[in-house]
Amino acid sequence: MTLTVGILRDLAVAEKRVAATPETVKKYLALGAAVLVEHDAGTAASYTNQAFADAGATLSDKHAILSASDIVLKVQAPTDDDVAALKQGAIVVAMFNPHHNKPLVEAMASKGATALAMELMPRITRAQSMDVLSSQSNLAGYRAVLDAAAEFTRGFPMMMTAAGTVPPAKVMVMGAGVAGLQAIATAKRLGAVVCATDVRLAAKEQVESLGASFVMVDDPEVKQAETAGGYAKEMSDDYKRRQAALIAETIKKQDVVICTALIPGRPAPRLVSREMVESMKPGSVIMDMAVEQGGNCEVSQLGEVVAHHGVKIVGHRNIPSRIATDASALYARNLLSFVTHLLGKEKSLAGIDWQEDIVRAVCLCRGGQLVHSLYQHN
Repeated sequence: MTLTVGILRDLAVAEKRVAATPETVKKYLALGAAVLVEHDAGTAASYTNQAFADAGATLSDKHAILSASDIVLKVQAPTDDDVAALKQGAIVVAMFNPHHNKPLVEAMASKGATALAMELMPRITRAQSMDVLSSQSNLAGYRAVLDAAAEFTRGFPMMMTAAGTVPPAKVMVMGAGVAGLQAIATAKRLGAVVCATDVRLAAKEQVESLGASFVMVDDPEVKQAETAGGYAKEMSDDYKRRQAALIAETIKKQDVVICTALIPGRPAPRLVSREMVESMKPGSVIMDMAVEQGGNCEVSQLGEVVAHHGVKIVGHRNIPSRIATDASALYARNLLSFVTHLLGKEKSLAGIDWQEDIVRAVCLCRGGQLVHSLYQHN
């Protein structure tokens, strides 16, 4: 029996990405699958219906796709209506926001469907090509700097003109994960003087290798500031107080601050207080990339560009979607790599090894049960 892969149009607020591209459609066909794509699924990301059709996909409507697909690919979690229309035993692969979407996962379990959450991909070498958080954060870090530059009323590089010299902008990046490192690199390419901060001491070498200076409280606690998975951990109140004092002194000298700090499953750490904002020069810009998880800046507002004491605080939703064509291309390749791995050597549903490390790490529900450790203690 032919495996059917369905691609749905994502209709979440500010979502322009799509879970497949004509390039990956051809690869699914090469695996022996039939591919169904919802009309206009990729239009917002500049992938036309005709391009999908030319690649060999069949264009269809949502309910026909849901009722026929063995594997459904999305960017964000399905809606309740999507779940209700799923084929019995269907597998849905998406970014489920699993820490906050337990009722949806329970609904999928009761339907007998399987939910595979791409953002839970383990950070191991074998899974690098499937790591959606890295692929999307990388583009988001780049785009965030461009968005900040667009709001900034001065230039980034030093410019020497007959009318005088324009000094370079001073940019501070808070958080030196994937997004932060790309933000550093982008700000440097634009000619800014860049500094960065992170609770993980391991980030110091990476930051300095990109030509930025590192701002951090020197404390033994920083040696335990990283999880086994490579994510930042919550720090003690004393450390946070001393780090905040150092940041407060540094931030008042900056023109642009890019906030990227996130802790998986937790509200974003509050790094920039109202007082810090008020200490900055008029015309300064703060780009809060963590605004969808509560924000790193006390003043930021989701989906808004607000002004406070002459400082602009930018709280754009879904920054990867603001560079939707490339974000879709990378996300689609992440999914293709994962689905190929999932189907195993047999390239079929029968070839799935549900106990394999990568598959087990991302599986939220299967066979009518919640199976992920996230839900075992709730």
